[in-house]
Amino acid sequence: MDAIDRLLRRQAGVVSRRQVLAAGMSEVLVARRVRRREWVRVGDGVYVDHTGRLSTAQEEWAALLLHPGSVLAGRSALRAGGSRAGWSCGGDGWDRERRVVEIAVPHGRRLDAVPGVRAVQLRGLDAAALPRASPPRLRVEHAALMVASRARGDDEAVAVLADVVREGLTVPARLEDVLVEQRRLPRRRLLLDVVRDVESGAESPLERRYLRDVERRHALPRGVRQAWDAVAGRAVFRDVRYSAYRTNIELDGRLGHSRALDRWADLERDLEAAARGDVTLRIGWQQVLEPCRLAVTVGGVLALRGWTGPPTACGAACGMRPEGVS
Repeated sequence: MDAIDRLLRRQAGVVSRRQVLAAGMSEVLVARRVRRREWVRVGDGVYVDHTGRLSTAQEEWAALLLHPGSVLAGRSALRAGGSRAGWSCGGDGWDRERRVVEIAVPHGRRLDAVPGVRAVQLRGLDAAALPRASPPRLRVEHAALMVASRARGDDEAVAVLADVVREGLTVPARLEDVLVEQRRLPRRRLLLDVVRDVESGAESPLERRYLRDVERRHALPRGVRQAWDAVAGRAVFRDVRYSAYRTNIELDGRLGHSRALDRWADLERDLEAAARGDVTLRIGWQQVLEPCRLAVTVGGVLALRGWTGPPTACGAACGMRPEGVS
């Protein structure tokens, strides 16, 4: 019974008949526990040790035990590994997705459909999985790339990859190594670009949009990402800093109304910067979604502070072509 108790603790209160018989319990004792409602059947030969609603962890263990040899995949693998990446889309879609357990099985293995479980076949599963983890799951790089490849848009894809890096669960180089191997992954070219942008310091979808659509496409000077600065004796990090031109870019991707104290702290940093001769431009989604116009504005500020520019039009259809833009 000690072995079975350890299984229950390790597996969030979920066990399989195969496991308990291997640990020495008899079929008679299994049937007795089920009859007394000490264990409740949640699938063919899988039981939970209570009569209430299953937690997310219990649903995941039940899916794994119903399909021996499988591992958690996608969002389920990220959640089990302690990451919130991939759960930020919000709305009804988020609510539906969070109720689905994603698992991976070896390529060629077909599973019967089970409500609430989404299975994917993977080539090279042995190399991609952590079978001894609790619960067994894909490595964070493979799980994050799976989620990012299915994202509804570029911004969601970069958010997933940036989040797992920011959380300290992986590094861009390891994500890139997996991408190099997965030549059939949907949106692979985009994800390679995303990983390289994250490696350069772009830590959010908004920051990536600014780097790609405003700075690069309009030939603005290359800013330093996440640049260390000291304000009133405290260390702060600027989203983008053009050191030679004493200009800071702060990219604010928050939606709705931010807390007043956070907003006031931002303004205090701006005042401190201004007092020493720096200028701070606070930019949100509305501005970055008009990249050509924003490039002209940023280029104009940099020109006033010594940049010899000018910004370059991003193409024949560039949205803004004022005098001085080549």
